[in-house]
Amino acid sequence: MTEGWLALLQFSDGLFPSGGFAHSFGLETYVQEGVVADRAGLEAFVVAHLEGSAGPCDAAAAAVALRLAAAGDVAGWVALDARLEAMKTVPEARAASRQMGRQTLRVAAALRDDSVLAALARSVDDGLTPGHHAVVFGAALGRAGVVPEAAAAAYLHSTAALLVGAGLRLIALGQLDGQRVLAAMRPRITRLAAAAATADVEDLWSFAPGLELAGLRHAALESRLFRS
Repeated sequence: MTEGWLALLQFSDGLFPSGGFAHSFGLETYVQEGVVADRAGLEAFVVAHLEGSAGPCDAAAAAVALRLAAAGDVAGWVALDARLEAMKTVPEARAASRQMGRQTLRVAAALRDDSVLAALARSVDDGLTPGHHAVVFGAALGRAGVVPEAAAAAYLHSTAALLVGAGLRLIALGQLDGQRVLAAMRPRITRLAAAAATADVEDLWSFAPGLELAGLRHAALESRLFRS
């Protein structure tokens, strides 16, 4: 059990080399347009992302991927990855998810001699599947013996931390404000993780049109600090 928790902490740590620091997932657009300008605005953005996308879609996909990987079901994992690919309609966000997933999978496959992770890595390297971050995250923790609810909670917390980190670089906020935003997410993350843990493939959904439009507008910004 301790080893599984340590794996969970490692893969959800902000220093894990997934490349997430390079992405704001539409937050930069809102900041430049003056929609998000303070802690309250940042908190509202994180809430919208968790409730409309990361919770019912990505965290749920991570939980499903965890169970598939734990069972050694590579074909099922690839099918889940394809479903996630179809659900990510914003090109920048889709590319960010792929990039973070591929980097995470390379590290996961290199850290342990695991036939399932090696098979997943080959599928991604051969172009057979995109390798989205949520399903890679779930697979890596599934092979480490982590339970679905814990993995979903860790995924959501790391997502919130990524967005808060981007906010601190874009807005005149201090570290304490960032920690307050993260602390405010705890009850929400707890609820979303519990729901994600019992989700099936057919339960995945995402509805965040405002965030998606912000993501599309991001490509046209005159100056950009982030890639998404």
